[in-house]
Amino acid sequence: MRAAFAALGGLIAGFTALCVAELVAAAVRPEAGPVTAVGGAVIDRTPPAVKDFAVRNFGTDDKLVLQLGILVLLAVFAMAVGVLALRHRWTGAAAVLVFGVVGAVSAAGRPEGRPLDVLPSVVGALVAAGVLYLLTGRLAPVTVPPPAAGETGGDGEQGAFDRRGFVVAATAAAAASAGAGLLGRRLQADRLAGVSASRGDIALPAPGSPAPAIPGGADLGIRGLSSFTTPNKDFYRVDTALVVPRVDADRWRLRIHGKGVARPVTLTFQDLLGRELVERDITLTCVSNQVGGPYVGTARWIGVRLADLLREAGVKPPSKGGPADQIVSRSVDGMTIGTPVEDVMDGRDALLAVGMNGEPLPFDHGFPVRMVVPGLYGYVSACKWIQDIELTTFDAYDAYWVKRDWSREAPIKTQSRIDTPRPFAAPRAGTVPVAGVAWAQHRGIARVEVRVDGGEWHTAKLAAEAGRDTWRQWVWEWPATTGHHTLEVRATDRTGATQTDKRVGTVPDGATGWHSVVVDVT
Repeated sequence: MRAAFAALGGLIAGFTALCVAELVAAAVRPEAGPVTAVGGAVIDRTPPAVKDFAVRNFGTDDKLVLQLGILVLLAVFAMAVGVLALRHRWTGAAAVLVFGVVGAVSAAGRPEGRPLDVLPSVVGALVAAGVLYLLTGRLAPVTVPPPAAGETGGDGEQGAFDRRGFVVAATAAAAASAGAGLLGRRLQADRLAGVSASRGDIALPAPGSPAPAIPGGADLGIRGLSSFTTPNKDFYRVDTALVVPRVDADRWRLRIHGKGVARPVTLTFQDLLGRELVERDITLTCVSNQVGGPYVGTARWIGVRLADLLREAGVKPPSKGGPADQIVSRSVDGMTIGTPVEDVMDGRDALLAVGMNGEPLPFDHGFPVRMVVPGLYGYVSACKWIQDIELTTFDAYDAYWVKRDWSREAPIKTQSRIDTPRPFAAPRAGTVPVAGVAWAQHRGIARVEVRVDGGEWHTAKLAAEAGRDTWRQWVWEWPATTGHHTLEVRATDRTGATQTDKRVGTVPDGATGWHSVVVDVT
């Protein structure tokens, strides 16, 4: 019985650590909280294959799964420490401090770590150690006095612990901790509300170079087919940020400096809005997208041409004698992304984007400013929450994902996907529209073909092309017969290259292979 109460005491101490840390993090910054700090450290040290597994199986819930896993491990650790403290009171309290050390080291060791980031974990652990020491003291056996003359009962031996005292102390500790946690959440919510209000006050100027109108035939309007433009709420999100950064646009700054930069510059958000804004429809793709996967989408982006900013700073691409061949962009959360200078300055619409689908960037997608470079996978181009651009070389510096065995340069591969019919669908025999999307950003799609059960290839009808930087819808009217069938699709880009049937995974530079679905026609 005492062991069960000791485990409960350890659990309450762990709860105290998290709640107090939450309150302190509200004064420091949300990213300094121990769960976020430890989770970020775990992500930083996760092998590419494990990261790919998490994205493939949990999708955009991968961060939630990680946080829940950390909380479960913490709960088990806390209960074990509580039982330990039953026999070794000081040792148990000291073990709680280990939790604080792990959190503090994780917070300080993050790429964007600051000295004050250690405070939430340290303060939370100190208070939790005191709570555990107090609760464990309530579990000490009490001496039962000998019976009075004429009574029967104890003989002065040690007996039960002070159960009522433990319950009172545990309840008080839990209530106080919950109050601290709620206060911390409230303070953070108030801060985030202010940042959200500043975003809501932004009115994006009309673009000086508006996007061409989307051709009427670019969206085939087929049920089950992805819409040409992906709504912001449905746009995929794959990044390493456990807490989405909330940056105040008025305080945001971007520094451009480094090798070959003749005139270093620092820009404000208003500086960008005061320049000519460019609006373009661009399809983005994540390198973690498996064949037929969902991590691809098209949005109408508005921003400033990055190449113009670089030229004004005196930057030249390598083809024109520039000494730097890599742009290292840094996010406020410490992420580093390396992009070829040549690609950014070759004439494509590489943007520092401030808007997405007619509104300021959503926080999840990089507000206030992010990079968008058509034709490159996101991990080498699409830096969100960007705050620093450094010109350097690939030989001199490896960005975040390159250090984790992904390729330095990653042009998007030609791919296609069947959206309808869905896998294991049971359409009726007759004419069945087989439809989907194909993409080869900055090259464009020239042809899409579909085949059934390994037979001959049939040319699909292509939707109108909205630009070579966007995906393209397609459809093939299939004269379906009853039975079990396998549908496959392949695309050919405008360079004449047809996507390979060789199936490889996403590491190190994107998946390849033909997408297929199996259906039962009734």
